[in-house]
Order: sequence, then C-alpha cells, then structure tokens
Amino acid sequence: MTTTMAPDETLDRRTSARVGTIVIARHGMPHVDRTVRIDHRGYREWWAGYDLAGLHPDERPPEKLLRHAEASDLIYASTLQRAIHTAQMVAGGRDIITDPVFIEAPLPPPPIWGTRSPGAWGVWSRAAWMLGRHEDGESQEEAQVRAEAAVATLTAQALRGQNVLLCAHGWFNRMMRPVLRRQGWREVEDCGDRYWSYRRYEKVK
Repeated sequence: MTTTMAPDETLDRRTSARVGTIVIARHGMPHVDRTVRIDHRGYREWWAGYDLAGLHPDERPPEKLLRHAEASDLIYASTLQRAIHTAQMVAGGRDIITDPVFIEAPLPPPPIWGTRSPGAWGVWSRAAWMLGRHEDGESQEEAQVRAEAAVATLTAQALRGQNVLLCAHGWFNRMMRPVLRRQGWREVEDCGDRYWSYRRYEKVK
C-alpha cells in the first residue's frame, strides 16, 4: 500500500532532517574613550556609558562575516546598543531579533586604590567577578545558567534547519562555548576573540 503524505508533512520532514549552523560573533569597536585614567567609581560610570554606546563611525564589518549574515535565516543580538549596531551593519536591512539573554556578563569594579585605564579595570573587574564579587548584580553561577538558556535559544532554531547568527559580547560568548560543545556542536571556524570576530558551529552527526 502506498501512503501519500500531505505537502505540509513533507516539508516538515525535510526541515527536520536538516540541521542549521550557528555563528556567534563579537560586536565591533564601540565609540568610547579608552585613553582616560579613572578610579573604580569612574570605571563604574564609564562602563554604564559603554553599555549605551554604538560603534565607532569608522567601523566596517569584515566580508566573511557579511557572507555568513547573508546565509543566515535568523539574526540575533543582545539588547545592548553595541551588539544591536553590529547586527544592523551585517543584516543589510533585514530584521534582527534582540534578546537580553545574550547581554554581557557584568563587570563590577573592586574598590581598590589608584587610577587605571578602562582596559586595566576590565581585567581587575573580571577577575574579581570570577572570584565571587558581584555586589547586587548577576553572579558567575547565575550567568552560567543564562548561558545555558542563551544556547537553548540558538539551538532550538538551528535544530529546525535554520542558520543562525548571533551578535553579542566577548566574555559571554566564551561562556556559551562549553555549553555548545557538551551538546555536540563542533567549532568548524575560529576567527578569534577580537572585535568583529566570530566562531561557527555545526552539529556533530
């Protein structure tokens, strides 16, 4: 006996048989002053401004990332302006999906003496955060739970056959990597961790 499937059912089976790719990119260079020397209170204010900043006007996305964006069915970004601006620059006028689950892990500065550059404060703040200092903000353990949720958002679409691109942040992108690997996603392209860098993942069959 021959069974004829309805057109919608045939489409569903074809879609479910294909697994999409996941590209996770870091944002471009924000338009902020990194040359200032500030104390820990000044860094807290500087970081608040950093979270509101878009990209430097001279920033341009690399061609390889543009090609990945063109091949993507869905483009995600965190709700921070530097990630949104990055996604807009690669999306070519297409819609992007913003979600706070992808925002950067926090950087509360430790109350240590002296003035430093924002880059130096970032190192001290990240080290203190990893050692358990998070004040009234998100802890490392809480951010790890969020990284699981962020990966679930991306893989849910990729497992349905969608190619997915995310424009997010340096440290939080790192936190998602081990989650993806544990779930059988292989890193097939590694372009580092600088601005505009990205990594591409495919599901191990």
